[in-house]
Amino acid sequence: MWTEDADAGLGLPSYETSGAAGADLRANLPDRSSITIAAGARALIPTGLRIAIPDGFEAQIRPRSGLALKHGVSLPNTPGTIDSDYRGPLGVILINLGDAPFTVAHGDRIAQMIVAPVVQAQFKVAQSLDDTDRGAGGFGSTGSS
Repeated sequence: MWTEDADAGLGLPSYETSGAAGADLRANLPDRSSITIAAGARALIPTGLRIAIPDGFEAQIRPRSGLALKHGVSLPNTPGTIDSDYRGPLGVILINLGDAPFTVAHGDRIAQMIVAPVVQAQFKVAQSLDDTDRGAGGFGSTGSS
């Protein structure tokens, strides 16, 4: 479903190749202009979409590797999760980790969306945990390479 001010002419999310795992999301700016993100700044970029995800699934929003490599643009909360019961407008939080301003134009591909199954765990208190080779070893405990 499109938001009321969206440009439906940009089309729905799409897989750009037959082997793509993520469908590209596009900036769908209400005034059809652009947004410039200063170095070190964040911006919420609208996609013009509202989606209904089936129960038992989520949509994961991930950065586009080309934007990260070429411009230092990523998502600060990657992967972002869209829950199956959310029905509001879909926005993508972009962060400019580069050293120059970055401009997002209307229609630009800004992120990718992956639909994935979700398993909800049942949590309970345990008096003890089973032993493993790793044990309580934390960050870096499995080696340096």
